[in-house]
Amino acid sequence: MDLEQKIEAILFFKGEPMSRKKLSEFLGVGQIEINEALEKLKENLKGRGIVLQEKENDITLGTAPELSDLVEKLQKEELNKELSKASLETLSIVLYKNGVSRSLIDYIRGVNSSFTLRALSVRGLIEKTIDPKDSRRYIYHPTFELLSFMGVKSPEELPDYELVNASIESTAQNLEEELKNEEIETSI
Repeated sequence: MDLEQKIEAILFFKGEPMSRKKLSEFLGVGQIEINEALEKLKENLKGRGIVLQEKENDITLGTAPELSDLVEKLQKEELNKELSKASLETLSIVLYKNGVSRSLIDYIRGVNSSFTLRALSVRGLIEKTIDPKDSRRYIYHPTFELLSFMGVKSPEELPDYELVNASIESTAQNLEEELKNEEIETSI
């Protein structure tokens, strides 16, 4: 499997932008190899439904601009249908935590939530901001429109807020402990 295929798979799986530097570190190759593979990938994606998008030093997969009408039609359909179980689970975590990373959402749900988060974002239910503790990741929050729709001024007004938030906080601590233990094991 060549480098360009690996990059494509990583970007597809992540479902969000990734820096050239992070790709280089993750794949254990130099920046020149990453740049060459990205150029090949751009070329191979020409004339297809997917394009490589770049903003500053971040790379992601996106839909081809010439298919925007089709994607817009799909988005409208998506916006009008009911939320899936995965969307409701994810939305509940975002609402009750009111500032949560994708890694914690994935840990709680036990599955990758990137596509679900993107769908909720497209529907205007959640928004993401850069994590002030780590600029390489995002924190997800409920939008004002969602809170307004639910008839609450803040997540603290949600039913059983303290109980649910405490449960999520406990799970977050478990995740942090697991990550610390993994770091200790890999440094030994």
